[in-house]
Amino acid sequence: MSDRPASLAPLSAAAPSSIPHLDLRGIVAGLHEARDLWRALRKRGGEGGAREFPSRDALRGIATDLCGALFPMRLGPPDLHVEGEDFYVGHTLDRALTGLLAQVRLELAYQARHDETLAPQVDERAAGIVRSFAAGLPALRTLLDADVIAAFEGDPAARSVDEVLLCYPGVLAVIHHRLAHALYELGVPLVARILAELAHSDTGIDIHPGAQIGAGFFIDHGTGVVIGETAVIGQRVRLYQAVTLGARRFDVDSDGHLAKGGARHPIVEDDVVIYAGATVLGRITIGRGSSIGGNVWLTRSVPPGSNVTQAGLHHERLEGRDRANI
Repeated sequence: MSDRPASLAPLSAAAPSSIPHLDLRGIVAGLHEARDLWRALRKRGGEGGAREFPSRDALRGIATDLCGALFPMRLGPPDLHVEGEDFYVGHTLDRALTGLLAQVRLELAYQARHDETLAPQVDERAAGIVRSFAAGLPALRTLLDADVIAAFEGDPAARSVDEVLLCYPGVLAVIHHRLAHALYELGVPLVARILAELAHSDTGIDIHPGAQIGAGFFIDHGTGVVIGETAVIGQRVRLYQAVTLGARRFDVDSDGHLAKGGARHPIVEDDVVIYAGATVLGRITIGRGSSIGGNVWLTRSVPPGSNVTQAGLHHERLEGRDRANI
């Protein structure tokens, strides 16, 4: 008798569906044909091949472990004691980094299928990326401490740094972003993007892992915030819900396809506050110490110390001239 679970047995050996008149075998055959067509068009391997891409489920577990290792007494297991912190962190990091190595290797192997010169380097590169990522975790923890303090000091409703770490979706999104950005910089953008999208799904905050964000970053409330790939954010910047730092337009190539890459998102300098619902588009610069009011639509640079409001923009349009302070 086979030890194979019934759920994994060949369909021909499985019992018929309990749903009357359901052609389950026909549906499975149709899906098989659709997969074969997709793979043939993209010159990918057929049946029996190993997994090609990193796993969202695996990376979710890795992210949970990394969060626990970074903040063991807050995001670690409920029965952890200070005496066991180092043991827990070591054990959890070993598990997380071993799992991460497998996911990084999958992405590098995928890259190598498009560039055969990379194939012999996959294992060595994967190990090097994970070593570099692991070595950067102490500095990343210090950077996150500045973000947590910024959240506590920036919200009068926050009663402690522990509260913001345990409860604030903006802090969770920033933790994921710091982890994802490190991996993005190390050359595994798909793994990084999956980590970022896990936080997006959980918090409603969409931060591309390519975005460069300085220390002391705080997203208050957070739902609906979007930060694009090439955005550059300075230190001690605060955003509120539904803020977009996006691209103004998308260039196309000679064939009409979207041109990839290029600096297309805003630069936000130090000590800027952007209030709820503001939309800032294009490669423009928001000068240091500026305040961008709620629901403002901004597509041009403003100098340091600017105070931009809807009323000010409307008044400017009526006057028909630029103003240093809008």
